[in-house]
Amino acid sequence: MQHDPSTPLLQLKNLQIAYGGIHAVKGIDLELAKGELVCLIGANGAGKTTTLNAIAGLLPLEGGDILYNNTSINTLPAHKRLRQGIALVPEGRGIFTRLTVEENLRMGAYSRKDNDAIEADLEKVYTMLPRIKERLEQIAGTLSGGEQQMVAIGRALLSRPKLLLLDEPSMGLAPLVVEKIFEVVQSVAKEGVTILLVEQNANLALEFSQRGYVMESGKITLTGSGDELLADPKVRAAYLGEAA
Repeated sequence: MQHDPSTPLLQLKNLQIAYGGIHAVKGIDLELAKGELVCLIGANGAGKTTTLNAIAGLLPLEGGDILYNNTSINTLPAHKRLRQGIALVPEGRGIFTRLTVEENLRMGAYSRKDNDAIEADLEKVYTMLPRIKERLEQIAGTLSGGEQQMVAIGRALLSRPKLLLLDEPSMGLAPLVVEKIFEVVQSVAKEGVTILLVEQNANLALEFSQRGYVMESGKITLTGSGDELLADPKVRAAYLGEAA
């Protein structure tokens, strides 16, 4: 889907976040149109995870605005943001290690009452993640890292997100598994879910994304289409391991 600035689903305006006296995010502007897959790349400590956590309602703002469907959600608690369609797959997956895979997935639908639709959505997730379907009764903590990541994504999908925030989905995973995870991300995007992806693997993130933002020390320093950023010598030198 093309980027249509007339229908931003999410807008960050002069977003500022501080904790422990440190300004982690220093007045950034960012927007996502409905149906877009956009990535946020940058070095460790740039403020990317902080930005996602603020959008999800897990961190208070120091200043600025988060607009979702043209409405400010600055003071909306996290559980209400989830009900409005904002789901976060956190860094490190955050699955319930002592519950079974199926219990983990069903936790994603805890705020829903439409039981028939929940069952239908579970079937959709099983189709998208066949490896997970084979392991429904397994305790989630005994899965491989890649399988846990798929459970975390599946759980988020059961909340029926309009906006999916993905924090480092490839972290610590083998290249083949990463490829599989990104195929899943792509199929979620094709279903029309808007995705904001934070990813250490800049090459992969930009390849899959329509647009990208580069974040350095709490500020957005570059923005462009995935292809433009992939071709940018500064990006190539800083994040793709090429000599400038």
